[in-house]
Amino acid sequence: MIRWLDTLAARTVLLMLIGVGIVHVASLYAYQHALNLEMSLANESRLADRLLTIRRSVMRVAPGERESVAHELSGGPVEAHWSATEHARPGGPGADVWQGLRVRLREQGPDLTDGDILIGANRKSETDPHLALISLRIPDDSWINITVFAPDARPQTSHGTWVSTSLMALGVVMISVLVIGWMTTPLRRFAAAARQLYHGTDRVEVPETGPQEIRDAAVAFNEMQARIRKLVETRTQTLAAVSHDLKTPLTRMRLRAEVLADRQQAEGLVADIHDMERMLDQTLAHLRGDRRDEETRPLDLVALLATLTDDATDRGAVARLWPAPSAVIEGRPLALKRAFGNLIDNAIKYGDLAEIRIDAHGDAVTVLIADTGPGIPEDRMADMFEPFARLETSRSRETGGFGLGLSIARDVVEGHGGRITLANRPEGGLMVTVDLPCHATSGR
Repeated sequence: MIRWLDTLAARTVLLMLIGVGIVHVASLYAYQHALNLEMSLANESRLADRLLTIRRSVMRVAPGERESVAHELSGGPVEAHWSATEHARPGGPGADVWQGLRVRLREQGPDLTDGDILIGANRKSETDPHLALISLRIPDDSWINITVFAPDARPQTSHGTWVSTSLMALGVVMISVLVIGWMTTPLRRFAAAARQLYHGTDRVEVPETGPQEIRDAAVAFNEMQARIRKLVETRTQTLAAVSHDLKTPLTRMRLRAEVLADRQQAEGLVADIHDMERMLDQTLAHLRGDRRDEETRPLDLVALLATLTDDATDRGAVARLWPAPSAVIEGRPLALKRAFGNLIDNAIKYGDLAEIRIDAHGDAVTVLIADTGPGIPEDRMADMFEPFARLETSRSRETGGFGLGLSIARDVVEGHGGRITLANRPEGGLMVTVDLPCHATSGR
C-alpha cells in the first residue's frame, strides 16, 4: 500500500473526498440538467409570445399593410411574412425539436387549433438543426409564415464548476484533518502509553476523558495495565525469591565440593555449580527485561565499547575496536554494557574474534560487530532473538551458553529506540549491526 495512505487520517480524507466528490458531481449534473430544461422552457415561452404578438399585430391591420407590419416586427432569429397560403410543410428531419414550441403556442394562444399551427423543418442540409418554418393561420384563412433561426447556445464555461469543486475539496480536507486529528488524539495517547508500559517504572495513566467510547477504552486500558503491572511485580518477586533460595544451597554445594578428596570430581562439581549460577543470572536478567530502573544519562559509546574490548582482551580473547571519535548518546550505561557485552562475547565464543566499528552519522550511531565464525543459516536468523534459541542444542558449556544473550541485547537496544540486525558476511562470519539514536527515547 502507498505509504501516505497508511494512516487513519489519510484514508478518511480520501474516502470523504471520493464520497463528497461523487455527490457533488451528481448534484451539479442534476442542477445543470434542470437549469437547461428551465432555460429551454423559458426560451420556448418567449418565442411563442413573440410569434403570437406578430400574429395579433398582422391580423388587426388591413391586408395591404400586413406584409409591411410583418416585416417591421421581424428581427434577430425571427423573419415574418404574410401570404394567402401556408409555406410550412409539417415534418422533416429535426421537426420534433420544435414540438415544445407547438405546445407553448397552444397554451398562450387559446384561439389556435392544431390545424392553425404548421411547423416543419426548412433545412438546407441534414446537419443544420437551427432552421424551421412556422405557419400560423389568421381568422381570414391567410397565413403568417415565420422563419426561425435557432442560434447556437453559448458554450457554458466549466471554470465556475472547477472553482466550486476545488473549494469543496479544500474544505473537506481541512475539516477532515481537524476532525480526524481530534478523534485520533486519544489513539495516539493509547499508543504512547502502551510503548511506555513495558519500560516505565511508574504507572502510565491514560486520561479518562472524551466521548463515551474513548472513556470506556481508557478505563479498560488503565485497568489492564494495572493487572499487567501487578502480574509483572509478582513474577519478579517470585523469581528473586527463587534465585535467592537456589543460590543458598548452591553456595553450600560449592563449599562441600571444595573439600572433596577427589580434585577432578571437585572441579567438575564447581564448574556445574558455576553454570547453574550463570543460568539463573541470565534467566533473571531476561525475565526482568530492559526496565527503566536505571536512569538515562549521556554516555560515550566509544568509551563503553573500549572498556568491554579491554576486558575481553584481558581474558585472553581476540577483540579489536577500530579508532573512532567519541559518540555521545542518551542511554542507560549498565543496560547497554550488558547488551554489548553479550554481543562481543557471542562473537568471540562462536566466531573466534570480535571486530568492532563505530560510525556516528547525524542523530544516530551505528555499531558493527563482526566475527569470522560459520555465521547463521538465513532461515534461522530471526529465531536467534528468541529466548533460549541456539544453533547448537546441547547447551554444554564447551559449545555455548543458554540462548539468552541476543534476546537480552535486543530488549536493551529496542528499549533505547534502536534496532539490531544480523547478516552473514560475504567473506565469512557474522555481522551484527546496532543502530541507536543519540537522543533519549521513550519507545521501544
